Order: sequence, then structure tokens, then C-alpha cells
Amino acid sequence: MRKNSPVHPADVRAIARLATDAVLGLTDMVESMHGTIARVPLIGAAAHARTKGVAGLAYRSVRGITRTAGMAADAVLGQIVPLLGERPTSPRREAVLAAANGVLGDYLKATGNPLAIPMQLQPGGRLPRCKQPALPALLPDAGRRLLVLVHGLCMNDLQWVRAGHSHGAALARELGYTALYLHYNSGRHISVNGREFAERLQAVVAAWPQPVEELVIIGHSMGGLVARSACHYGIEAGHDWPARLAGIVFLGTPHHGAPLERIGNWIENALKALPYAAPLAGLGMLRSAGITDLRHGNLTDEDWDGVDRFARAPDLRSPLALPPRARSYAIAGRLGGIGGKAGDGLVTVDSALGRHDEPARRLAFPTSHTWVAEGVGHLDLLCNAQVYARLRDWLAAGRR
Repeated sequence: MRKNSPVHPADVRAIARLATDAVLGLTDMVESMHGTIARVPLIGAAAHARTKGVAGLAYRSVRGITRTAGMAADAVLGQIVPLLGERPTSPRREAVLAAANGVLGDYLKATGNPLAIPMQLQPGGRLPRCKQPALPALLPDAGRRLLVLVHGLCMNDLQWVRAGHSHGAALARELGYTALYLHYNSGRHISVNGREFAERLQAVVAAWPQPVEELVIIGHSMGGLVARSACHYGIEAGHDWPARLAGIVFLGTPHHGAPLERIGNWIENALKALPYAAPLAGLGMLRSAGITDLRHGNLTDEDWDGVDRFARAPDLRSPLALPPRARSYAIAGRLGGIGGKAGDGLVTVDSALGRHDEPARRLAFPTSHTWVAEGVGHLDLLCNAQVYARLRDWLAAGRR
């Protein structure tokens, strides 16, 4: 294993498990296509999941051999990996893990795969990361103003540094915040992450070296939805920290969903309607719960519980207002012509600013608390100088 490889010895066993699952899934898909072709179904007919006779025996054999080989490999690696020792992680490895969690994170968590990222609040967005119980001990000089930054889909806490700039570090220098960065598995349901984030905040605020007078959250992309969900569950649970929440800023957050996920859902359901292509729709169904939540911007368990998340369905979300008392701000990026609704390449301006045709779903941002960053793409919201200046000015003005 090369010294600069992003794969660690401990990752090999987890990857082997995932590879076994992938072969089993691919076998199911191929068999389904085989059975569909053999039966020449009508348009709209359901595809058969299993073949019969010799073909069926062959597919069952493949699955049996794969499971046996997978268990054997897992047992052997379980003995070998501890002997290889641990290696320090790297930004490159962390980026790969974050992307894998964004796409398959709910599956990794459900299957107990070690690649699944556990949620942690981290100081400084740096490596090596601290273990959660040690966090207060690492911040004996922590101030009374706490800033928490929440990353988006397929990203991690280290990626708040972009083009040599970090909003969190700069705001800490200029406005005296102590910055913490949430690191989490972005493939889980937004509401699941939101509830756990609320609990983490409650624990951190309770253990903070001194009373927290001002709490501010900045969420980028999906991170803004996780933050809104956390506010909902924190209030519902009677936590103390929502009363200390002075401000919450959303950078390119798809409050009403993202077009790419809606397009993906349409393509997936179109494939399901075609008998020979229907098994291929299973590939689209590999995407995580976090991704499908972005179709409309689900924030609560009720928005997805008991619903087929891959089915074509209208927006069934329960309207959820912005956090009470806290000052809420929203920034949208816009590529292309000034004045249009096209967004930052991933999120439309209307979605980022909470606009909606239905009054009940509109988010009540004051006009002075919204801004469109012209010519700024989705990721560049993390490093654009004008975006930072707007953040700094808003948060500084909020103290007056």
C-alpha cells in the first residue's frame, strides 16, 4: 500500500464488505434483466426478480459463492488488519470518505460498515480530529461567542477551507468567535442528522468552559437544512441552546429542494416504466436518503417516514418556519445573467432565498437579510470575498 494512498489498512476490510454487497446487488440486477428479457413483458408490466431452471441455479450459485468468499475475506482481514497498525488520516482520504458517505451513507450506517462517518463537532476543522468527550478540555480559553459551521452533501469539516480562505477562521479573528465544525454522514436522512446535531449542541453548550452568550450557525447547502432541522428538534426536546441562538446563516441552501434530484427521480421512474430498462432503475435507487431528501427539502421524520422515497410524488413536506427569535440570513449564488432565477449551478435563487409559490411554505427572511452573489458558484460561496464581507457585516450588525 503506497505511503500517499488515501486508503488505510483499516479501510480495506470495510471496502471488502462493500464490494461483496455490490457484487450481490449487481447479480440481482443482471438476473432481473435476464428474466425480463426471457418473458418479453408488456409495457408497464413488473419485471421478474428471479429466473428459473438452470439460469436460476447459476445465479443462486453466484450469490452463494460471493457470500462465502465475502465472509472468508472478512474473517482473514479481521486478523490481518490489526497487525498492520494505524496510519494518520489525510485530507485526501477524508474527502473520499465524505463523498462515499454522501452517496451511500445511510447504507454504510445500516450495515455497520466502518466507512460510515460518526457525527462530531470539531475545533478548527483540522486534523487529527479530537474525540468528542475531549472537546471541552481542548478549549480552555473558549470565548462566550460560539460559531458552528455545518458542511453540505458529500463534504466534510475540512472543506470549509477553500482557496486558502476559511469563513470560520476569519470570523473568529475579526469578531471574536470560537469556531466549531460539524463533521457528519451526509447520506443519512436530514432529520436524523438534525436531531443528532441538536443533541450534540446541547451537550457542547452544557460542557462549555464558560456560559455561551451568543451562538451562531452557518450552514452551506445541505448543512443549512440540517441546521433548520436541528432547531426544530432542539425546541421540541426543550434544549437550552435554541434560546442562545442569535443568528443562523444559509449559504446556497436548497430550502425547497434541488433540481438535479428531481430530474434524477424523473429519469429513474421513466426507466421503471420500460420493461427491459426497469432493472437499471435499481442503480438510481442506490443513492442515499440524504440525496432523496434534497428533492423537496425534507426536514422532519414525518416528511419521509412511511413514504417510498424513490416514487414520484408531490411535495408533501410539513411547512417549517425559520427558527424563532434568531436572526436568519440567506445568500444565493447566481451564475449567468443578473436578475434571472438560475442559481449557483446546483441550487436555484428562489430555493436558496426561501421563496415559494405557496404562502405557507415561504420563509420569512427580511429583505435586508437576503443577498444574491452574482457570478458565484455553489462551492465558491465558501471562499468568495464578497460573501465573506456580507457574513461579517451581518453578524457584526446583529450585536448592536
